[in-house]
Amino acid sequence: MAVFLLLLIVSFLSFYPIQATQESHSHVHIVYLGHNDGLNASLAAKVHLQLLSRVFTDPDEARDAILYSYSYGFSGFAALLNSTQAAKLSEEVISVFRSRMLELHTTRSWDFMGLNLHIQMEQSAGMQLKFGDDIVVGILDTGVWPESQSFRDDSHLGDIPSSWHGTCVAGEEFDPATACNRKLIGARYYLAGFESEVGPLNTSGGAEYRSPRDRVGHGTHTASTAVGAVSPNTSYVGGLGSGVARGGAPRARLAVYKVCWLKDLTGRCSDADILAAFDDALRDGVHVLSASLGSTPPLTPLFMTSTEIGSFHAMQLGVPVVFSAGNDGPDAGTVQNVSPWVITVAASTIDRRFPTVITLGNNVSLVGESFNVNDTKTRLVESGSVFADGSCSLDQLTNGSHSAASGKVVLCFSTMGMVSGGVAALAVYAAGGAGVIFAETISRRSTQDNLLLTVHVDLRQGTRILDYIRSSSRPPTVRISRSRTLIGRSPAPAVAYFSSRGPSSISPYILKPDITAPGVNILAAWPPKSSPTVIPLDKRSVTWNFDSGTSMSCPHVSGIVAVVRSVHPTWSPAAIKSALMTTAYMYDDTSDVMLAGGTLKAADGFDVGAGHVDPLRALDPGLVYDVGARDHVLFLCSLGYTRAQIRQMVLPSPALDTSCGGAAPEYDLNYPAIVLPHLNATVTVKRTVTNVGARRDAVYRAAVVSPQGARAAVWPPALAFSPYRDVASYYVTVTPAKLSRARYDFGEIVWSDGYHRVRTPLVVRVATMPDTAAMDTTISTGPQDS
Repeated sequence: MAVFLLLLIVSFLSFYPIQATQESHSHVHIVYLGHNDGLNASLAAKVHLQLLSRVFTDPDEARDAILYSYSYGFSGFAALLNSTQAAKLSEEVISVFRSRMLELHTTRSWDFMGLNLHIQMEQSAGMQLKFGDDIVVGILDTGVWPESQSFRDDSHLGDIPSSWHGTCVAGEEFDPATACNRKLIGARYYLAGFESEVGPLNTSGGAEYRSPRDRVGHGTHTASTAVGAVSPNTSYVGGLGSGVARGGAPRARLAVYKVCWLKDLTGRCSDADILAAFDDALRDGVHVLSASLGSTPPLTPLFMTSTEIGSFHAMQLGVPVVFSAGNDGPDAGTVQNVSPWVITVAASTIDRRFPTVITLGNNVSLVGESFNVNDTKTRLVESGSVFADGSCSLDQLTNGSHSAASGKVVLCFSTMGMVSGGVAALAVYAAGGAGVIFAETISRRSTQDNLLLTVHVDLRQGTRILDYIRSSSRPPTVRISRSRTLIGRSPAPAVAYFSSRGPSSISPYILKPDITAPGVNILAAWPPKSSPTVIPLDKRSVTWNFDSGTSMSCPHVSGIVAVVRSVHPTWSPAAIKSALMTTAYMYDDTSDVMLAGGTLKAADGFDVGAGHVDPLRALDPGLVYDVGARDHVLFLCSLGYTRAQIRQMVLPSPALDTSCGGAAPEYDLNYPAIVLPHLNATVTVKRTVTNVGARRDAVYRAAVVSPQGARAAVWPPALAFSPYRDVASYYVTVTPAKLSRARYDFGEIVWSDGYHRVRTPLVVRVATMPDTAAMDTTISTGPQDS
């Protein structure tokens, strides 16, 4: 039993795709050619086959090698190639790269952000909150459980938008006639890349479904969070978290693209399949794309991964793409999905807790947190009596562990072997224990369902419990009461300790993540065939489940983007992202600066980007930073791409200049944040804003907070707009004002007309000491000369 559980937990907690050893046989590769150049699918497929035939001796072999031909949003293909064939093709195209396996990264969160169902909001501009009317949100994930209340048919939605060209694909236990409706209007699935790398999908005994049906639960949860219908009287087991569940855009339509499949108790997603989903989604007519997936650092260059290529071409077609930032925090530089044309979302808490009273045998009571649904009274033991080194890990079980733990609650400490609550719970379960009290640092304390009863306490509380166990003259006992749901009694938001942080390890001039949103213990729809923990030992069935991760914060922002787009259908993806970033806030509900979980410091731009998303303010931001095609040309020039490559990547336009003459530095991309990662002399940065407020004759004045050790000045100090002039530029001059061996400091620029507050983060890293200047180098993300 212990050996089985050891293998199980290793698989369950492994967040890294298995890397195949380098062999001589073929692997799936992506060949990226740029935009489609106006070719239809048939002609594009012929071009792809002709190109591929150059590295095969037999045309039939080339035809058999192709898995996908991408032909709508962009041009390229996925094929089985050996290293020699891939190297030869790379001489003629923009990029060729090995297809990798990427990883998967409610009743209260929307009300917490002020976007409740009872708002009758009509802003000064006469805009009515539409909750995503007729916006189609595409979710790239593990599929959907169509029977969920979140995706039920609703006659109030009206007919499916005429702009929709997608379909619902039939498959195992998925009948489009009953699964799809006016809410769930599209469903596809993609397996060629996954099966080429992993082998045939295991569908025995309902282990997976060869269809859009969700077996993991992750896709159902994220889709419900983004666009789920209003579902009253929902809760987790035992009535925890009860209330009305819904998505941020409950009137939006849902299109599901299943690209991730159950493998090692989590979802694995092939680059080749992801690109195929992007291509179909853009052809189908989605308005917003959401993908809670990614790959841990080291990151690949921007056009050497499916997510960056697909999102770049989505952006050019006017489709905003939202990604999760990753769950590798709190270490710096771990943020994923860092391209400037996507919205990257960190995770933060909401003001809901689940307090659980622990009463010791000496009548001392403490309050931890748990999802406990039953009163429990039993014996209490410390971990040292069950595990050889006291670390609550499977490999430390001894011959006497079962008798020591049987029927008892075990006190475990995260500081002994750095285990997690999930590891400790499974180890105690293997030893026959009845539950765990898990003591961890106050900066990392969290609550999760671990199959076995688990109460989370901080180290001080854990130490008091340990003292009781060791000093008790009688066998120690504990009573654990049912958990309660408590709202509004803890400071929130705070950054989740697991949320990945900046700076970007690919393009340090771009602030990442962009924004933070709720991502801790989010209640949303769940497939009843998947247990709450997805562990095979867990036989429970739920239709609503708590889950945590940047995977949960991502669809929150996707739902908000759908709402913004329904109100402002002509705004570009860059304008929508700007509206989210410049209206975000940095404070919690006690008016103090948000805490950065995993630390005891105040949150900064690398923790939360521009701050916590504010859905209502984002609808009327006042000013936005927009980005045109020429801006992207200059950015690609700064990354080292040639004019010929850029002409293949950027959609053609008669007036578009694709030359790199006078190319601007990376920091001059018109981004809603300014990052100077190597400031050793005075630098001047240009930004351009567009007035989108109701007052066309507005005047905005600047207020500057300089980062410590630098002086920042804005010129002009005021921007005047009129009915004939809605665009204005300004310049920020930043000068180092200290000797420093390169540390980051944070400031801001705020433009205000007396009503709107348009905040732009200013991040600098002063590097004026000689040894720092000599050692510091700029990361290059473009193609390298051979």
